[in-house]
Amino acid sequence: MGLTAFLAACTHREEKPAATQADDFQYTVDRFADIEVLRYQAPGFESLSLSQKQLLYHLSEAALMGRDILFDQNNRYNLAIRRALEAICRHYDGDRNTPDFSALEIYLKQVWFAGGIHHHYAGDKFAPAFTPAFFEQCIRRLDKSFVPVRDGQTVDEWLEEIAPVIFQPEIMSKRVVQSGDDDLIAASANNYYGEGVTMAEVEAFYAGLKKPDDATPVSYGLNSRLVKEHGAIVEKIWKTGGLYTQAIEKIAAELEKALPFAENGKQKAVIAKLIEYYRTGDLKTFDEYSILWIEDLESDVDFVNGFIETYGDPLGLKASWESTVNFINKDATRRTKIISDNALWFETHSPTDPRFKKKEVRGVSAKVITVAMLGGDCYPATPIGINLPNSNWIRQQYGSKSVTIENITEAYDRASQGSGFAEEFMWSDAERALTRQHGFVTDNLHTDLHECLGHGSGIILPGVDPDGLKAYNSTLEEARADLFALYYLADGKLLELGLLPDAEAYKAEYYRYVMNGLMTQLVRIEAGKNVEEAHMRNRQLISRWVYEKGLSGRVVELKRRDGKTYVVVNDYGKLRALFGQLLAEVQRIKSEGDFEAGKQLVETYGVKVDRALHDEVLARYAGLNLAPYKGFVNPVMKVVRNDRGEVVDVLLDYTEDYVTQMIRYGNEYSFLPTYN
Repeated sequence: MGLTAFLAACTHREEKPAATQADDFQYTVDRFADIEVLRYQAPGFESLSLSQKQLLYHLSEAALMGRDILFDQNNRYNLAIRRALEAICRHYDGDRNTPDFSALEIYLKQVWFAGGIHHHYAGDKFAPAFTPAFFEQCIRRLDKSFVPVRDGQTVDEWLEEIAPVIFQPEIMSKRVVQSGDDDLIAASANNYYGEGVTMAEVEAFYAGLKKPDDATPVSYGLNSRLVKEHGAIVEKIWKTGGLYTQAIEKIAAELEKALPFAENGKQKAVIAKLIEYYRTGDLKTFDEYSILWIEDLESDVDFVNGFIETYGDPLGLKASWESTVNFINKDATRRTKIISDNALWFETHSPTDPRFKKKEVRGVSAKVITVAMLGGDCYPATPIGINLPNSNWIRQQYGSKSVTIENITEAYDRASQGSGFAEEFMWSDAERALTRQHGFVTDNLHTDLHECLGHGSGIILPGVDPDGLKAYNSTLEEARADLFALYYLADGKLLELGLLPDAEAYKAEYYRYVMNGLMTQLVRIEAGKNVEEAHMRNRQLISRWVYEKGLSGRVVELKRRDGKTYVVVNDYGKLRALFGQLLAEVQRIKSEGDFEAGKQLVETYGVKVDRALHDEVLARYAGLNLAPYKGFVNPVMKVVRNDRGEVVDVLLDYTEDYVTQMIRYGNEYSFLPTYN
């Protein structure tokens, strides 16, 4: 549905029946720019108990209450721009059937999807296709009450402040800058640091807080903005009564409502400790919460909610707000339990130096889940696997919890069928047949191994600063987890454990991974740009490294046929050996905190793009008319009450479209002031 059609229908909307999980389920919801929006199903939800459904409902409400936080974290002008655009689309009384208005609709859809004015993956600022004059005209036709001006600010002053941020490419051009000679903090457009704060000041501030002999350090800076006040550096903590309190109070209130429906005492303790953390902002409390969360292995319902991942900060300190709400897929979890039960075997047989291996593996748990709600930095684009917590000392002493989100991977798989991608980019029918037969299984298994064992493997040596790899830490951590998974996918142990159907199945993932890293992920990068995002750098680093190191033996080749380039794997056994060699080196870098070696590895193999190959890939992909990025709308949870007002059921409705959902979320879950 277009915005105009939606707004015209706002006065009268019929309730549609919930979609069923039939074979004709419509996965694709919307398509714009480089984005395809999909639906996901949550099979098994209807079979849960009423108490479990009510627990999921309140956790899901908490997952939506923090939506504005991510927008503000990504850029200090995001809420102002989003609210102005939404006001235009609601109240503009001019001609809506113009190229400018259509372009404004698309721009708003991009802003919704990315959590702001920068691309969710590449981090580059969107270039609007409508003119500054049209934007000004739209704003001036609004009642001033709909324009998100600052206190005491005129519309003229507001336009003078906001228009350059939207239309001038050089202003706040990239959300996160991860390399280069510039000050990474000053060059990044995110809102984790106040104006005028330098990278040197950030590093000095947190270095002053750290204690060299602290064996259980908190994640310094995880839940705060660092600003400069009267010349001094000050932390503004995200908590109730602090920064973002308006949204955090709502999150905590929904968590309070979830407590009576907790499945057991452990789960109740987890929720209560998270509420305490939100109220205090104390990072020691967050560690206590993380440990309780790891140790809750009894509950079928689970969730993530908080300031978790640090990819949006060039120094890898400050975390974006995110949430997922899920329940266990018991049948599929049997495979992840087999993996976690054998974690020590995998650690012991890793090709890494014995000095960097865990002598014992504690608390490694893994499960396959069905996600029922996505929020914050997990929405609309979402991970397919999660391994938490990120604290190294907690991992070593208490373990970690890993999940594979199989209803999301299934939605991706279903939506991609018949796209023509494999026919265009794979070398031969042999690779295509291998992928059709084993691709879904090996892709999920790669995620299982990556999250369950890869992120939890190895140790950091005593005295090594866990933040010492700085801007390169995220890329190297993802590389370590991917390499661990790739190395073991070809191991006979997986056959012995019954996790793979035959000894050739792993080749499906090997081929797809290297093809993606060397070529096809380039469709996500604009012509002339280099690789910036940490996961993409990781995949190119691995693929480029094994390609170069295997050149003499023609392990992996880039072959030309009919004017097109293809990836050909000639020796899968040697490819596995190369994965093992690189894993050993990346683990060494992580364990020893070797910044210079890590920097050289990432900058040499993970960043620069072959321009000619890039242009070719973009041209071939354009011919397929596919969207390189995908994300999801959430199902709508509907509470059913009887005549006495008692809750008798919670239903999932899959019929809400992208625009309707975003407008509704803006109405129902927008609590922060425009400027924070």
